[in-house]
Amino acid sequence: MATQTKPIELHYWPTPNGWKITIMLEELGIPYTVKFVNIGRGEQFEPSFLKIAPNNRMPAIVDPEGPSSNGKGGGEPISVFESGAILQYLGRKFGQFYPADERARVEVDQWLFWQMGGLGPMAGQAHHFRQYAPEKIPYAIDRYTNECNRLYGVMNQRLADRQFLAGDYSIADMACIGWVRPYKNQGQDLDDFPNLKRWFEAIMARPAVERAMEVGKEEREKSNLANDKEAQKVLFGQRARA
Repeated sequence: MATQTKPIELHYWPTPNGWKITIMLEELGIPYTVKFVNIGRGEQFEPSFLKIAPNNRMPAIVDPEGPSSNGKGGGEPISVFESGAILQYLGRKFGQFYPADERARVEVDQWLFWQMGGLGPMAGQAHHFRQYAPEKIPYAIDRYTNECNRLYGVMNQRLADRQFLAGDYSIADMACIGWVRPYKNQGQDLDDFPNLKRWFEAIMARPAVERAMEVGKEEREKSNLANDKEAQKVLFGQRARA
């Protein structure tokens, strides 16, 4: 199993996608430093950040002890963007929360990609139309609120006979928890999903998760995105940049 002597550099803002990586790093117990990327101030468009995150989205990491030719650490630095790819990279490197057995890994990957392609985007749209859209569009609100409800139901059914989404506690759980945390903003009630509620409470009570959710909490509170119209313009009015 790899060890880490130099801290991993985490480019981060306290959002559901950012929390995925602080959770993983805290669970691993490895050293890391945080470089805040204030997405409401457009810091994600800085040239230095785009070199490691060409999609101008956080999180991203720079590992100063990247993989060597034998697949272990100790090689040249490597940068990784996209939260799911970061979780997989860290899981492979440190041999934790991402099983080596192929069948078990497929189970984890299914639920990781389910989050990346479904839960995250749909919850994000629910947040947007319920909280940030300049006009209330009932169809859009109902569309994404209902889809979040459906996805919560999928998780609830999956968790009916198991403690975690994919066998043991894994990066799949880490990926999903941050998107369930703001369930009220998605118009959901966890009492409607008892298996999901049990899972949610158990993971939120983990010490590493508690620590991870505190990273950047003050920065998030200062940003007050819900009332910052200029920040909303930066986030919601993006187009291609030449």
